[in-house]
Amino acid sequence: MSKVIKLAALSALVVAPALYAASVAACTACHGQQFETAAMGKSKIVKNMSKEEIVAAMKGYKDGSYGGAMKGIMKGQVASLDDAAIEGIAAIIVGGGSVATEKATEHAAAAAVAETKIIDINKKACDPDRIKKEDLGSKKKMTEESLGLRKTNLYAEEVSTVGSKGDFARPAAGTSTRFERAFVNAPPMIPHDVEGMTEITKENNQCIGCHMPDVAPSVKATPIPKSHFTNFRPDLAIAKDGKVIMEGKQIDNTSDVKTVAHTTDGLYQGRFNCTACHAPQAKIDTVVANTFTPDFKGDSGKTSSSLVDVINEGVE
Repeated sequence: MSKVIKLAALSALVVAPALYAASVAACTACHGQQFETAAMGKSKIVKNMSKEEIVAAMKGYKDGSYGGAMKGIMKGQVASLDDAAIEGIAAIIVGGGSVATEKATEHAAAAAVAETKIIDINKKACDPDRIKKEDLGSKKKMTEESLGLRKTNLYAEEVSTVGSKGDFARPAAGTSTRFERAFVNAPPMIPHDVEGMTEITKENNQCIGCHMPDVAPSVKATPIPKSHFTNFRPDLAIAKDGKVIMEGKQIDNTSDVKTVAHTTDGLYQGRFNCTACHAPQAKIDTVVANTFTPDFKGDSGKTSSSLVDVINEGVE
């Protein structure tokens, strides 16, 4: 029995550092593989800190008693960590055990080649020559292959008949290239790696650490727009006679009702789960041409939101 207990204990000691190492790998996106980088150009060089200093800093970030420019970001990073996890992570950082991870290597390589321009993800799909080639309406005769997305033999399952595989590997947060929105006020695609940032819960939402409006400018992140601090759901009730009462007034024709915007004190909880609308952009070619051309009404619409200002367009 004692041998079994000893083996179980040994297994726990082996597995625990591996779990902590996975968390530390996510840290390297901003702090560097050797923790030699000032995160966002503002933090201390973590490799120069002692274990005790690292533990004190992480616990301070968690309870809000520590931190300067990075306080808003780090609070979300450590929110879900208990004391044991913090101690383990600090020990690994000081011991240098976090650097030999595949994800850390990817982050470092991606950061080195990150671009600054905005990528138009519709460019290849909207190419005029491609649209002309794929326009079925202009053809007198169509092949069977042209009727579907699959371009391999329709009568045989060949080796080449495989689904498209998207590559979601992206540069680390803070070093990535933004994508142009698909249309006005479209939820922007996530341009950076989300390794270790999901699942999003009320206790741990790492997105708001960088994207809250008061933090975003300092880390060059896209700020969460006003629409996410607004409740667009009206105060509705049904009277005894069946009439609809909206915002205290009787409404006869609901199709002509204007949206009432109620500003909230903080991030509106209906938009708290970021990945419900925002998704990572895969490196994959579109399978069909796209004739849709967005009208952004100015360059700002390509990268920012104006939903609060135009929510009632078409009703007024």
